[in-house]
Amino acid sequence: MKIIAFADGAGEALGVMTGPEHFVALADVAPKLPTSLVAILEMPDGLLHVAAAVEGQVGKRELASVTLKPFLGRANALWALALNFKTHIEETGLTTSREHPHLFLRTAASYVGAGEPILAPHDDVARAFDYEGELAVVIGKGGRHIPYDRALEHVAGYSCLNEGSVREYQHHNRQFGLGKNFEASGSYGPWLVTADEFGDPSTHRVKTRVNGVTRQDAPLDDMLFDVAATISYLSQAYTLRPGDMIAMGTPGALPPAEDDVEGRDLSRQFGTFKTPGLVHMRPGDLVEVEIDGIGILSNPVSGDEPALYRR
Repeated sequence: MKIIAFADGAGEALGVMTGPEHFVALADVAPKLPTSLVAILEMPDGLLHVAAAVEGQVGKRELASVTLKPFLGRANALWALALNFKTHIEETGLTTSREHPHLFLRTAASYVGAGEPILAPHDDVARAFDYEGELAVVIGKGGRHIPYDRALEHVAGYSCLNEGSVREYQHHNRQFGLGKNFEASGSYGPWLVTADEFGDPSTHRVKTRVNGVTRQDAPLDDMLFDVAATISYLSQAYTLRPGDMIAMGTPGALPPAEDDVEGRDLSRQFGTFKTPGLVHMRPGDLVEVEIDGIGILSNPVSGDEPALYRR
């Protein structure tokens, strides 16, 4: 089952995809269900109620006629992992713990939905604005001190995620969270694919394309810490809640092809680590994150406003 959040002239609502281009609005077939995905996940067997409501339905609404939104709204916690892919560790030369995941938080305001513009900082603010194609994991059943072998039972589903990162601000101090939380700098979607449909995360791949050129391509089993280990570790600290999301980290850049002028020109990179094959996201770009079994998260890149005081 693929669950979306969408906006049309009547406001924001939830839907379930019934084909590649069509969906059914959940309120049309189950008006008594909550209008928030997090609230549905908080219900006992909430996703089963959704599945029962849409069974046999033929979606007549076109995906192209609505705007997709972040399906979690303002969730309780939006976690993310740093340096979790071995290829990314190798390309940066950075060290990280091999025993404990490197975790930080993002804000809801830092994410937009599929098809919505990602905002590149104005050049006066920062220039090293990087894509990070990632697997997003959404918690469906809360818990504390979750054993590794029970962790995947707590997953509602998965999505694609682009964790736009402003590298200059990451390196201002040891706490790099601000560089991961610029306004509308990342995205996730286009939908939540339920765990039963997606299957074992380690059997899938993540790819990132910028203007049609593949910049990242890696199997999800290249992770230092897998989904179950991360969930188990987080639950040692606090009770995971339905709707919590975890971005599982990003792989390294693919080596540039012989004719890849942009990917080979390190003078166009403004971050600390000059990496062949890496390009920064700039206004006018189209960035796509694809995970087989989920689909493609596509976002245009627009320029943020100049650094002028505003309210």
